[in-house]
Amino acid sequence: QVQLVESGGGLVQAGGSLRLSCAASGRTFSSYAMGWFRQAPGKEREFVAAINWTGSTYYADSVKGRFTISRDNAKNTVYLRMNSLKPEDTAVYYCAAKYGYSGSYVYRIASSYDYWGQGTQVTVSS
Repeated sequence: QVQLVESGGGLVQAGGSLRLSCAASGRTFSSYAMGWFRQAPGKEREFVAAINWTGSTYYADSVKGRFTISRDNAKNTVYLRMNSLKPEDTAVYYCAAKYGYSGSYVYRIASSYDYWGQGTQVTVSS
C-alpha cells in the first residue's frame, strides 16, 4: 500500500511559478513510476508528466518546456516545477504511483496507475 500526499498548490498570477510536491509512504518508492495528472472543472483528468524509476521523464505537449518533473528517492518525494503558468493550467493536480516499468505510452494513461493522492488546487489568474 502506498499513500500519496500532495502539497504546494495555490493561487498565482499568469507567468508565475509553483512547485508541487508529492510525499509517498512505503519503502519501495524507487520501484514506482510517478505521474502528475490534472483535472479542470467539467473536463476529464489529463496527463501532465511522469518519471519512471530510471529517471526517464515524459511530458504532455501542453506543458513541455514549462514544467519539470523530478524525484528524490531518499525523501520518497516527487516534484513538479511549473514555470510560465497560464490560466489554462488551472486545475486540481493529482499525484499517482504505478509499480514497475512500462512503456512510455502507459505512463500517460490514468487507469494504469495503482495509487492516487487527494489532489491540490492550482489556480492561475490572468
